[in-house]
Amino acid sequence: MKSIKKVLIISAFLYIPYVSMAWGLLGHRVVAEIASTYLTPKAKAAIKDILGNESMAMSANWADFIKSDPTYNYLSSWHYVDFKAGMSCEDVKKYLAIDTADDAYTKINFLTAELKKKNLDKDKKLMYLRLLIHIVGDIHQPMHTAHDDDQGGNKVYVLWFGQKSNLHSVWDSKLIDEQGLSYTEYANAINYTTPAQRQAWQKETVQQWICDSHELAESLYAEIKQPEQKLSYRYNFDHIAQLNQQLLKGGVHLAGLLNSIFM
Repeated sequence: MKSIKKVLIISAFLYIPYVSMAWGLLGHRVVAEIASTYLTPKAKAAIKDILGNESMAMSANWADFIKSDPTYNYLSSWHYVDFKAGMSCEDVKKYLAIDTADDAYTKINFLTAELKKKNLDKDKKLMYLRLLIHIVGDIHQPMHTAHDDDQGGNKVYVLWFGQKSNLHSVWDSKLIDEQGLSYTEYANAINYTTPAQRQAWQKETVQQWICDSHELAESLYAEIKQPEQKLSYRYNFDHIAQLNQQLLKGGVHLAGLLNSIFM
């Protein structure tokens, strides 16, 4: 019996690096917290009516929490949209134009359309809003718009400060955790935009969000030259600006989308 328990414990630890969480707890909360600062009064009131006392930041991880309930297994593919290696931005947009899969792109479109319905049941409004907040965050994590053959970088193994990990996990949470900030501290530290910048970003389509994220993913793949490549302080230094930009864009894009839904 003891040996069985030992195997199960070891298996659990081996499984951890491969779990796809997209930004982890902190990243999703940073995106949602930033978005909450750019809502119109009408959108803010509508969201408050749906979420009640639950903040956007706290609702942002619901879609990951419910992975523990097999009833929601059908949502697993909603968290990402993967592509063949080497696809250009134009290729990505052509694919998305005819995309019918159950993925992050089609489900953002679905959730947006549903939340615009005035007669949508309250329970569905709550679920769909939580999902939308989360999935918009997901696609700004570059490895959630990455290669399908390596499960979005989950099979690209690296050493993060000497510990076995993978490229997906590094961008999900390890880079963010390395900054040593709470989600409110992180949001306050990077949430600086001009009205012109916000206007330009909020004019971008969801296809463009995915295209930009995918191009970043391609550049991240190109930097990994060998199995279990060592990543540490230099990697953090080289990529912190890109990380912060993705989190900030995610928040601004999410706010613009919610403002257009709750007009």
